[in-house]
Amino acid sequence: MRSEITEQKLLEGLAQNDRKAIETIYKQHYNMVQSLILNNSGYPDDARDIFQEAMIVLYEKVKSGSFELNCQLKTYLYSVCRRLWLKRLNQMQRISPEVESLGETVPVEEELEKHEQRNQDFLVMEQSLNNLGEPCRSLLKAYYLEKKNMVEIAGDFGYTNADNAKNQKYKCLMRLKKIFSQYKK
Repeated sequence: MRSEITEQKLLEGLAQNDRKAIETIYKQHYNMVQSLILNNSGYPDDARDIFQEAMIVLYEKVKSGSFELNCQLKTYLYSVCRRLWLKRLNQMQRISPEVESLGETVPVEEELEKHEQRNQDFLVMEQSLNNLGEPCRSLLKAYYLEKKNMVEIAGDFGYTNADNAKNQKYKCLMRLKKIFSQYKK
């Protein structure tokens, strides 16, 4: 109930060109749309364009006065952006019409739930990493994010050889999984 009131205020603000309302909609929903585009053959510029087009669609609908939001704002924006992106991909001939029609049969809510669950898992993983401690956090960061090999890691962390570094990485990974599963409960 509370979010419906907030979303209604955002829509009213959008209709009145209220900068704060527009910024709030961007802050709350842009990352979701960016993930959609980047995970489906797009680039950050594409995400910005598609989100902007969706905001224009939403603005015009709200401004008409007859617009009634029958779902959450994020569901509406996600659906509009998804449809716009499928249309753009089709125009660029990155997908065939058969793929587009198949994509339309997947319920938006189901796709949105998966996206939200993945975001929640990322937050839990970040929290788990923060509680992992040193040197494990730095070692896993060096291997997975900085793409360093075991010889480099052994040198950086003072292990006698790559096998010892690999063994320590495994132990750190097991500790991280244990912490992750505790937060996941």
